[in-house]
Amino acid sequence: MAKILIAEDDLTSRRMLVKIVEGMGHVAIQASDGEVAWGILADNHDIAMLITDVMMPNLDGRALIQIARGNDALKDLPIIIISGVIKLEEIDYLLQLGASRFMPKPVKVSDLKHYISVLLS
Repeated sequence: MAKILIAEDDLTSRRMLVKIVEGMGHVAIQASDGEVAWGILADNHDIAMLITDVMMPNLDGRALIQIARGNDALKDLPIIIISGVIKLEEIDYLLQLGASRFMPKPVKVSDLKHYISVLLS
């Protein structure tokens, strides 16, 4: 059982992600934006994965990845980044920033479960 932080400003999307994570037997920790997510990551060194949206208020997913990758304790943290409206070049950029995987919205449940399993093993 791993602790997985979900940073998503859309309540419906966040609830869906939480349901998937908890259905896999993991603990879901919720953040409504990137700034809250960063506070949780900075204070909880036992978080095993971050699932984040790209577009969020206060601190977006891009900046959240950059901050996490700049922190020695989080440089290897698996990060799945999700977005509904994004171009191919942006996906490449997110992966270069340090995202472990990219997923388009709407999220395909089987793919998310697969990525979580692979990245946590």
